[in-house]
Amino acid sequence: MAFFPRNFCLNIPKVIGCTFGLGVGVKSFSSVGSCDSFQDHERAVQKQTHMVRSVNFETRARQMKIFSGTANVELATEIAQKLKTKLSRIHIKPFADGEIGLQVLENVRGKDVYLIQPTCPPGGINNNLMELILMISTMRRASAQTITAVLPYYGYARQDRKMQSRVPISAADVARLLEAMGVDRVIAVDLHCGQIQGFFGPRTPCDNLDGSLVALGYFKDLGLENPVVVSPDAGGVYRAKRFRDSLTQLGCDCGLAMIVKQRIGAGKVGSMDLVGDVKDRDCIIVDDMIDTAGTLCKAGDELKTWGARRIYAFATHGLFNGPALERIRNSSFEKVIVTNSVPLADGEHDKIEQISIAGLLAKAIYSVHFKCSISDLFRLHEQEHPVDRQTSHLQELQ
Repeated sequence: MAFFPRNFCLNIPKVIGCTFGLGVGVKSFSSVGSCDSFQDHERAVQKQTHMVRSVNFETRARQMKIFSGTANVELATEIAQKLKTKLSRIHIKPFADGEIGLQVLENVRGKDVYLIQPTCPPGGINNNLMELILMISTMRRASAQTITAVLPYYGYARQDRKMQSRVPISAADVARLLEAMGVDRVIAVDLHCGQIQGFFGPRTPCDNLDGSLVALGYFKDLGLENPVVVSPDAGGVYRAKRFRDSLTQLGCDCGLAMIVKQRIGAGKVGSMDLVGDVKDRDCIIVDDMIDTAGTLCKAGDELKTWGARRIYAFATHGLFNGPALERIRNSSFEKVIVTNSVPLADGEHDKIEQISIAGLLAKAIYSVHFKCSISDLFRLHEQEHPVDRQTSHLQELQ
């Protein structure tokens, strides 16, 4: 009986019903005599192909190393759990003079490294940014194969252009710093302006995830009456429209409105005008971040004056600096929904509710690591993702 290696292609008449040569890398052998039928052979081919793919998937999964800085360890831990793994070990401790000292406690040579570190308060934006830069530099010097920076919150994002003379474009400068340290890819969530992606060169792709996806189910289940999505300013109309369209896909028909505000200074708003109808309707104000909440609370009060029924707010990043918590507590909002991209300070927050963004970031890391399409994350009504499956180990995306 003649045996042929799988990686050896041979032209055989069709009457035999067999095809040889599955590809390089499969070390088993087949014989012409063992092929009883074409269907049996096809099933054997599919079975061995599946085995090879499974082995390749498991090998690729072992190449993944996830590290966390000190800015949001809880979120990083949740992301690792979604990916059916644990955070890799790293020791970060400040020296007596305030300098940051760190040491990677695992071998990363030839590994694909993912660094989860939002550059946000608490802990100081500059301190967290410096920590991220040192982590990237350390991984590069330790011969990591690829380094992906996962930034749930991108610090300095609001300084994305020159609004007056002799000021920096800090968002671009942060991008240059990360590139100079040797980062290969950046994953961010709801950048203040989309053009920040262009501050990174073509050799450093930047993926901007839509954080509002995690809030769609929450608002769908609220039982809103005649809802309308409101943009707090002209620059956020696209974000509000995208949120409205996503809710409509889920069967929640919404209107769209916009508040036109006149600023008299940084963080200070003069007058507000409404474009759209909110009378006797439930309103959802959608924004990318909440800082001191002055503008947000004033917008909520104006909507109430214009006859809104119930008022909610959603923002991806809840910074809540200064008097923000007190302002929201005394505001017209029923609830203010934010993600955990920024850690929420300890204490009671009556009107603030936090939802997790870990699943979205875990799916993005999965897509990057296993070479899947990230745009698929923005599609609704799809089959269950491997990250969401209740399994003990990560599975392949079908």
